Amino acid sequence: MARYLLIRLSSPLIAFGGETIDNYGVIRDFPALSMVTGLIANALGWDRGDDVPHNRLQERLRLGTRLEAQTQKLREYQTAELFEDDAGWTTFGQPEGRAKSPSYSMAKSGRKSLTLQRYRDYHADLTALLALRLDPADESPTLDEVAQAMDRPQRPLFIGRKPCLPVGRLVAGWIDADTVLQALQFAPLVSGQQGLRAQWPDGEGQLPGDRLVDVCDERNWTSGVHGGWRPVREGLIRYAGSMS
Repeated sequence: MARYLLIRLSSPLIAFGGETIDNYGVIRDFPALSMVTGLIANALGWDRGDDVPHNRLQERLRLGTRLEAQTQKLREYQTAELFEDDAGWTTFGQPEGRAKSPSYSMAKSGRKSLTLQRYRDYHADLTALLALRLDPADESPTLDEVAQAMDRPQRPLFIGRKPCLPVGRLVAGWIDADTVLQALQFAPLVSGQQGLRAQWPDGEGQLPGDRLVDVCDERNWTSGVHGGWRPVREGLIRYAGSMS
């Protein structure tokens, strides 16, 4: 039996990002392993350039997700006129500039500008419960260190994209279970809803009627790109009650 940290993600808008094609930012139904790795790393105060600890954390992470609230998807159409000397906000609290491009056109003011158009998908009013395990458990960061960082993050946290701020405390408790699936089954519900959609790693439990799929959600933090596939199971789970 292993110890699991429960994380509850809830926000008016959530983006479990998928493959971005041109100016379309699509979303997945479940959070990517790389997204949760980045969320934890941000709470710990790591820099994105710290590729070795990022890769190792992602390698150790065992993740399951239970979708707890009805949700709908919405698409936002965004336009922005950006000037070459504009700076953006970062979670470090420092402005970030952008590289100059020959595609900039001259605005009336004489400053070079570029009008951007893009589409961004979101989940509206979604609540997701994550069950996390780290293998091996005694290597740093430990689950206790992750929980402390989630409660007192080194930088502001967001769920997929910067506008997606959590509405409450992320740490939802602890549970002991034999598998990731069992942790999702026995984690307390915030409502009486049953038949909840869930995703968990293959080899971490099975349900009648579940399906085995391959997902590409691991990031190579050295090159900055996603690659490879990992098998996961998806199905409907019911709350199993107390394990005691």
